[in-house]
Amino acid sequence: MGCKMRTIIQMGSNETSGTLFFFLIFAKKNMKQRGFGSLAIHPAAASRKAGSPHTEAIYPTSTYQYDDAEELMAVFRKEKEGFIYSRWSNPGFEQAEATLAAMECWNLQNAAGEPLQAKAQLFSSGMAAISSLLLACLRPGDKLLTQHNLYGGSTELMNTLLKDRLITCLMVDLKDLDRVEHLLQSDPAIRMLYLESPTNPTMEVYDLEQLSALARKYGKKTAVDNTFCTPYLQQPFQYGIDAIVHSTTKYLHGHGWAIGGALVSTDLEFMSKDLFSMVKLLGGNSNAFDAWLLTQGLKTLELRMDRHCSNALQISRWLEQHPAISKVHYAGLPSHPDHALAQRQMRQFGGMLSFELKGGLAAGIDLMNRVAFCTLAVSLGTVDTIIQHPASMSHVCVPRADRERAGIGDGLIRFSAGIENVDDILNDLEQALA
Repeated sequence: MGCKMRTIIQMGSNETSGTLFFFLIFAKKNMKQRGFGSLAIHPAAASRKAGSPHTEAIYPTSTYQYDDAEELMAVFRKEKEGFIYSRWSNPGFEQAEATLAAMECWNLQNAAGEPLQAKAQLFSSGMAAISSLLLACLRPGDKLLTQHNLYGGSTELMNTLLKDRLITCLMVDLKDLDRVEHLLQSDPAIRMLYLESPTNPTMEVYDLEQLSALARKYGKKTAVDNTFCTPYLQQPFQYGIDAIVHSTTKYLHGHGWAIGGALVSTDLEFMSKDLFSMVKLLGGNSNAFDAWLLTQGLKTLELRMDRHCSNALQISRWLEQHPAISKVHYAGLPSHPDHALAQRQMRQFGGMLSFELKGGLAAGIDLMNRVAFCTLAVSLGTVDTIIQHPASMSHVCVPRADRERAGIGDGLIRFSAGIENVDDILNDLEQALA
């Protein structure tokens, strides 16, 4: 046991507290595996002392003081663990990071049968996490293999900033596994496979296990945006994915409190070196208060997600029977083409859905103007129900041809089912669609 603990603590600079949390959760001798919902509430119960604060502390400090120059020099040289500057790390960051990493690795093992280890890094936004990941992994001349139906901000990043840096993004149908394998095999410039599942906002589901196996076969890295599912509904590491990104703004915070992002990876060396360089030099770090809010939000993630999923399924079934709706996109419906895959890959089907209005753009605008109980806003994953119109909101910067190729028509509505009483949500939809 002592050897294992020393190995974990020596992983890299500023990691002691985060990895210690991880160790206490997963490796304590004679301690049973805790339930998923307990991880965030008791992340390090064994390390608490009599008289400790009942809730986690906030560390609103920009820097950290030392008693002598020699000690600070040792920390800079990575000869000793310690904090230097909150752009680099913060005790509150590490607490949230350790909890999120533990959730993504919950009940998973590596090839040797040992508890899977991962490291998380907080960012100021989901886009900061995505851009830092891609810039850390890709160089001019490299190619990124991805899908058409991505979050609009991700698509814009790939079509502008990455393109300007001579990084090519190949957008293909990732359900066509023969096509994916042909590209991975024939094009050595492809460095990474990046995907969302379920997709935003068309709710398609991709086979993480098969795609990661193909990428690994040809020496490529894989990354998944797990924002819609959260670790509670889907654990991409279980299927061989290398890195996971989150917009913590959404379900992980859960209340619309703050903007944030996170990257989690089982490649500990990459996280401590290449990725940490992006954090340190680009400055897309989190802040003390938002990290604390994330820690609090994670405590109720399991409870909230159960209600989000239950409401979304009932709403989807109701919408599927409505005469104004031509199609409902929700993997929990047997009519969804990816229903069987979602059953294998996800614990539940999520709180996100979308549907297509027969009346197109005009019907979409009318619906946005008529909702009274549901919240008209961008974003998602909050306790209240949020409705939006991608063609005029989240995907307005995406060229129309690209948007339509991704299945985002003028009448498509994206719907984030909240945790309110479902009858109130349905009553609002009924009057708005009348």
